[in-house]
Amino acid sequence: MELLVLSWLLLLFSFNFVSDAASLTAQESKQHQTTPLNDYSDYKVIRCNKTIFEENLYNKRSEINKNKNKNKNNYYYENVFKIDNNSDQTEDHLDIWAKSRDFIDIRIHKGDHVPKYCNIMIEDVQSTIDKQMVLEEEKEENNKLSFLKQSAHPFFNTYQNLDEINNWLSELSSNFSELVSMEIVGQTFEGREMKALHISSTEVHSNDTIPNGKKTIVITGGVHAREWVSVSTVCYIAFQLLSRYGHHKRETAYINNLDFLIIPVFNPDGYSYTWTHDRLWRKNRQQTYFPRCFGIDIDHSFDFQWTGTSDFPCSEDYSGESPFEALEADNWNKYLTMKKGDYLLHGYLDFHSYSQEILYPYGYSCDAIPRDLENLLELSYGLARAIRKKSKRKYNVMSSCLDRGSDLTPGLGSGSALDYMYHHRAHWAFQLKLRDTGNHGFLLPAKHIVPVGKESYAAIKYFCDFILNPDL
Repeated sequence: MELLVLSWLLLLFSFNFVSDAASLTAQESKQHQTTPLNDYSDYKVIRCNKTIFEENLYNKRSEINKNKNKNKNNYYYENVFKIDNNSDQTEDHLDIWAKSRDFIDIRIHKGDHVPKYCNIMIEDVQSTIDKQMVLEEEKEENNKLSFLKQSAHPFFNTYQNLDEINNWLSELSSNFSELVSMEIVGQTFEGREMKALHISSTEVHSNDTIPNGKKTIVITGGVHAREWVSVSTVCYIAFQLLSRYGHHKRETAYINNLDFLIIPVFNPDGYSYTWTHDRLWRKNRQQTYFPRCFGIDIDHSFDFQWTGTSDFPCSEDYSGESPFEALEADNWNKYLTMKKGDYLLHGYLDFHSYSQEILYPYGYSCDAIPRDLENLLELSYGLARAIRKKSKRKYNVMSSCLDRGSDLTPGLGSGSALDYMYHHRAHWAFQLKLRDTGNHGFLLPAKHIVPVGKESYAAIKYFCDFILNPDL
């Protein structure tokens, strides 16, 4: 117990040093930055009725087929929103921010026509970005000293860049060395390391049916670079598990009886790029066959029901030319196969934003029926109920195919991490799309970091309790 308390103190005071060092790193990065952040002053985000949107899409299909030389999304965009053919928008591609059963959110130019079945959600994207990029003032010194209140930890006062996150993960690994080991999943296209925290105690409760004696839960965030709150949330979950171990019965039981593999930043290149060049960048930063277009959508790159979602590499959902072409997806597959082959993955929880949804497999088709559907639904509604009890926030439960649009266009949900992990690796798998429901979209203010972390951690506890049920 004394060692754990000492670890607490070391982590708290080392954060001040790390934070100062990281701030210098961030300042130096800004000074050496050669390309300014993309300006979105000319953009707004609209929300459209999904049913009417789909009807228009069906009506345009024949026209799209007659214009095979044009990018399908871009062609539809030009016709529905009636942009000027001489506009620079012809170089852009449809940026769908979110989809659900009822709506679809799309980023368009301010001057573009807004159909009657749509309304404006974000009037000025750039001003919303500016508000989020301004760092909040540090909390008062007495909050830092109240380290037993986890939510008061200064790391969660604001969003952190990649260097700050990596430094913080190293500190966690060092100060909770009896519980944590830092593991490298692989390297990205730009040479960054994909880092995973392996959390487990030496107090293994043996289970003859499982090779290492424990069930394993995988938690990931930051697959899509612009979804910052998914990264902060996974960091928050890791910190809660570690800091409460030895002090609270539930967390002590979780770590004594379960293994956790936690990857807060699954897409390091893309996440770093959102801080230095383009806040709304989504994909990784991998070179494609087209010299001017970088990036593959990692969440379309996994080898289960993979199909090419777009034939143009500049599009937001470009899936590459073959499965596992995205290095991050390939690294993850090899890591699980070669390093964790004897681990029985009972759970996979992939955090994204936004729209407040709990998604279960499958994404590639609404006609595909997952195994153990009854338990999937029980877990999904249990996760949503745990969140609602904690924060009164409503998270809708639905099949991933509805969220990804596979009900509308076959193939849109193909090659997802959720489907791959569920079908090939994990017994249960879910994607959690965090706050909000569209007022801020991907640009959720930092004041929501801790509230989102708390409600997400409530869901994690429900999931762990379910997994530890001896009847399973």
